[in-house]
Amino acid sequence: MNTARRSFVAAGAAALAFAPTTATWGEEKLAEPAKVNGLTCLDYGRSFICNTATFNAVRFWVESRTVLIDGEQRFEFYQCGSCKSENTFAKEDLFAKENYDFMPILGDGHWLVFRRTAKLNPSYRQIKTLDGFWGPANLTLREARKLTLLETWEQIRDATAAATPIVSRTEIQDETTGLKAIIECPVKTMNISLDLKMYQVDTGPIILPDLSKRYEPRIDCLRLAFVAFNAPHFADFVIEQPTKIIEEEQEKCQTHHYSGPISLKAKNSLLGVEDA
Repeated sequence: MNTARRSFVAAGAAALAFAPTTATWGEEKLAEPAKVNGLTCLDYGRSFICNTATFNAVRFWVESRTVLIDGEQRFEFYQCGSCKSENTFAKEDLFAKENYDFMPILGDGHWLVFRRTAKLNPSYRQIKTLDGFWGPANLTLREARKLTLLETWEQIRDATAAATPIVSRTEIQDETTGLKAIIECPVKTMNISLDLKMYQVDTGPIILPDLSKRYEPRIDCLRLAFVAFNAPHFADFVIEQPTKIIEEEQEKCQTHHYSGPISLKAKNSLLGVEDA
C-alpha cells in the first residue's frame, strides 16, 4: 500500500502547481511524509510523470528534482530518466537508425527536451509548453515517510554499508541576483574510504540552474550536470556542453559531453530513506 501525491499540470500554467490531492492505495492510511529542514524528499524509483496524449501517453521516471527559489516564489523542475530515439509503435526497427539520447525535464508549465547526438546537434535543447509534446501531465510523486539526516561520518558509512537508499541535497545561491536552488537526487555512487574516514558523492545526471540571471521561460536556465562532494560546504559540477574532440593536437569535431568542471560554494546534506 502506497500513498501517492498526485498533481495535474494544466497546459499554459504560470508555474508547476503543487496543490495536489492525496490518493491512498488500499484501506490503511500511511504516515505523513517526513521532512528534514522543512522539506519533504521524493521517493525516487516510485515517482513518475504520466502524460495524457492519446497518441502516446508516455510515462517518465523522475530521476532528480531541482527547486528554484526567487524570493517567496518556488518553482520545481523534474528531470526524467533518459531513453533512446525510437520509432514508437512501429511494427519493426524500433530504434531510429541515426540514434540519439533523449531526456526531458518538466516544470513551470514547460518541457525542456535534450537530444544528444554523436556530433553537435543544433536541436540539442528544445522548449515547448505542455501541449507541444504529450498533453497535460499527471504527476505521481511518492514522498519518503521516514528520513534520517546523516550528519556524521559514521552515519554515512553505516547507511552506505547497509545499502540504505541515500538522497543528496545541494543548496546553491547567487549573491548578486539573490536566486537560490536546491538540487535533490538519489545517490547512485557513494565512495567510502575507511582509511581516511571520508565519503564522496558522485552522481547524476542532475539539473543545474544558472542563477546569474533570470530567464524567460524559467526552465531555460537549466543544464545537465553531475555533482560531486565530500564535505558540507562546497560542490563540484561537470556540465554537459559542446566539447572539442582533439586528436594529434588537432580539433576533429565537437560533441555534447560532460566537461569543464566547476566548483561552487554550497550547503550539502545526505538523507537516509527508510521504510515507514
